[in-house]
Amino acid sequence: MIVFDLQCRDACGTFEAWFGSNADYEEQRAAGFVQCPVCSSPEVSKAPMAPRVPRKGADEPIAKLAALQGELLKNSRWVGDEFTDTARAMHLGEIEQHQVHGSATLEQAKSLADDGIPVAPLPLPVTPPNQVN
Repeated sequence: MIVFDLQCRDACGTFEAWFGSNADYEEQRAAGFVQCPVCSSPEVSKAPMAPRVPRKGADEPIAKLAALQGELLKNSRWVGDEFTDTARAMHLGEIEQHQVHGSATLEQAKSLADDGIPVAPLPLPVTPPNQVN
């Protein structure tokens, strides 16, 4: 992902927008999808930007979050794509309840929540055990 400061040519000011790449920005701008959030004008351009250099230790909160998530998952079993079925089976009493983590689509997660099954997304991605070096 890349963030650009964009400027409205109608003097509405500068705003920030995120894109997958510079090519994505150019493609969306050419198609008229990039618009000023104030006046909806597609007449926007990149504003001068200073490089974003992280301050020393800026990734420390992420490291702390990763350590906390690792600690929380220490006693949890990876069930991968079977997460939805496993969570539902535990909720229905078909299998013993225990901590599990895995993957689910947004639709699957919403379905679990709609059925009153408590689930929560993890703040950081988890590498499946069979893909760890």
